[in-house]
Amino acid sequence: MSILLTGGAGFIGSHTAVELINAGYEVIIADNLANSNKKVIDRIEKITGTRPKFYEINVAVKEDVYKIFDENHIDGVIHFAGFKCVPESTRIPLKYYRNNLDTTLTILEVIEERNCRALVFSSSATVYGDKNPVPLKEDMPTGSSTNAYGSTKLMIENIIKDVSRASKDFSAVLLRYFNPIGAHPSGLIGEAPDGIPNNLMPYVTQTAIGVRDHLNVFGTDYNTHDGTGVRDYIHVVDLAKGHVAAIKYATEHVGVEAINLGTGKGSSVLDVVHAFEKANNMNIPIEYGERRPGDVDASYASVEKAAKLLNWHAEYTLEDMCKHSWNWQKNNPNGYEDK
Repeated sequence: MSILLTGGAGFIGSHTAVELINAGYEVIIADNLANSNKKVIDRIEKITGTRPKFYEINVAVKEDVYKIFDENHIDGVIHFAGFKCVPESTRIPLKYYRNNLDTTLTILEVIEERNCRALVFSSSATVYGDKNPVPLKEDMPTGSSTNAYGSTKLMIENIIKDVSRASKDFSAVLLRYFNPIGAHPSGLIGEAPDGIPNNLMPYVTQTAIGVRDHLNVFGTDYNTHDGTGVRDYIHVVDLAKGHVAAIKYATEHVGVEAINLGTGKGSSVLDVVHAFEKANNMNIPIEYGERRPGDVDASYASVEKAAKLLNWHAEYTLEDMCKHSWNWQKNNPNGYEDK
């Protein structure tokens, strides 16, 4: 069975490619390398012994996507392609609406025309907004996103639902991620952000290796056990395995299901820092600052639906996430540009 990964050279996409290959799938990656590196393909081959077919294209361009479908039999699509920097999306919203919506519309049009009926969409817990109590459940209201990135995820979920209503044999799984961290245990693939990281763990690891002289912690007055924000951190390999389970589900069912991928447990910023220090026997210098606008006190998942429908649950611990993140960073201090 052949699976197309749009944006498959990125952080989550590359780990998903590894787990799909390990599960016996043929993997085809389409990526314009706007937020990734072509060396990822070599690393995937080194880990799995199999080189995925790679197309360097913008999946918003329909003719280029047609080419992939003309040259391969595609049984399902996992759609990662899209811009994902929340702060940038508040500064340049049109960039996010144009790219994230255009890529999705093109993929949906092509898979409909080529009779490929299984789709897994890379969504986000941001679709829940900031009004719902934790743990966040799939049947809770969505909406009221505080940024353009989150708004595009919600819009795309609604587009996919409309497509499903109009097509009785169409199947889609909307995977609502929480906070992916970690790296492949081999240390060969991991998160390699451009410039200043937007997520906590790369900031921690860059501080640990000396790229940054301290970690900024934004806000100490949240209504949590230590005053810092609480999130549901999930190992990227667990997340990738969730995609393998989701594409299997999508190829065997019809209709649309929104499913959380998280651990079901909340950890604060300081919990993560202390776990990193303990796991790797080091100290991380911290400077405290004001909380950022739009950040909620706590966000973590209800994970019962993933267990029921996908027979999936997260297995790695927070300590594992910290060890694997550091293993990636110390062996690749400049990301994929080192080797």
